Amino acid sequence: HDGIDHWNIPKFEKEENPGGLVDESSFAVLFPKYREKYLRESWPLVTKTLKEHGIRCELNLVEGSMSVFTTRKTYDPYIIIKARDLIKLLSRSVPAPQALKVLQDDTNCDIIKIGGLIRNTDKFVKRRQRLIGPNGSTLKALELLTNCYVLVQGNTVSAMGNYKGLKIVRRIVEDCIKNIHPIFHIKELMIKRELAKDETLKNESWDRFLPKFKKKNVQRKKPKVIRQKKEYTPFPPAQTPSKVDLQIESGEYFLNKRQQQAKQFEDKMERQARKTEENKRRREEAFVAPREDDISRRGKDISGGQGQAGTPSGADSVASLVQSLKKKAKTQHHGGKQGSPADDDDVG
Repeated sequence: HDGIDHWNIPKFEKEENPGGLVDESSFAVLFPKYREKYLRESWPLVTKTLKEHGIRCELNLVEGSMSVFTTRKTYDPYIIIKARDLIKLLSRSVPAPQALKVLQDDTNCDIIKIGGLIRNTDKFVKRRQRLIGPNGSTLKALELLTNCYVLVQGNTVSAMGNYKGLKIVRRIVEDCIKNIHPIFHIKELMIKRELAKDETLKNESWDRFLPKFKKKNVQRKKPKVIRQKKEYTPFPPAQTPSKVDLQIESGEYFLNKRQQQAKQFEDKMERQARKTEENKRRREEAFVAPREDDISRRGKDISGGQGQAGTPSGADSVASLVQSLKKKAKTQHHGGKQGSPADDDDVG
């Protein structure tokens, strides 16, 4: 066993299966409308290549589908799976010369669905563009490092190459849509390629040479005004009552014209009486007598000022102040006339 390469995949020859296949197998794939023109032009090349492997193919432009079938001349049982991958790649906008390479034994394909990995459409478009890079530079670097053909089309990424490269491509594509930049993986692949060339490090662990990127949790700016979410109710808010609704509720809507006028006059008189009462109360506030404690406090202040100049005592000053206030109130009551002597005797 020393001279045998166990990793080599031997080519399947016709002599190994001279009897062919027992039953017919078939696969069908739909293609979009915009691919119809290109497929009609390139279909003769596809038919010719598949015929060499004993596979029959059909292009149905009415239904928009491509189909492949095994025939009596088919000797390779796995070639129908390769033919199925071929029509899948053709429907995903892969050029026909490139897609036909999948029929080779050392070439496989993987169609990565990226549409359902993220809900936000804007983020999805930006991250898909990040995978392609400026002028396709990121995608080209990925192809060179993995030895795979990669095509980004719509919600899928088509990749062709060996199994090892396809596994790396799938991981990078899915991480890119999950917000991990492909440049980190590209740096790691470049370092691994250089380390593989060194014979001394070929069989050692490369963890100490690979970069370790730390995740940065960047805190977002909190909004100044935090809106509190209202409790969800399946019912719409109540409609605001109109003027007619308010009149119906109060009973005014059902009154005739004379009754409405009478009600309006009654409301007007009520408002007028309320205003008159308020004005009267405001006028009477000027005639309210001050409280005794206020008068005594004011008298003390006056007596204190006069006592310094040698005037009468505080008790006499209070009595004279009370007498003057009573005289003033009587003169205002009698319309400015002077009081009678009897009144003066009563005061004395």
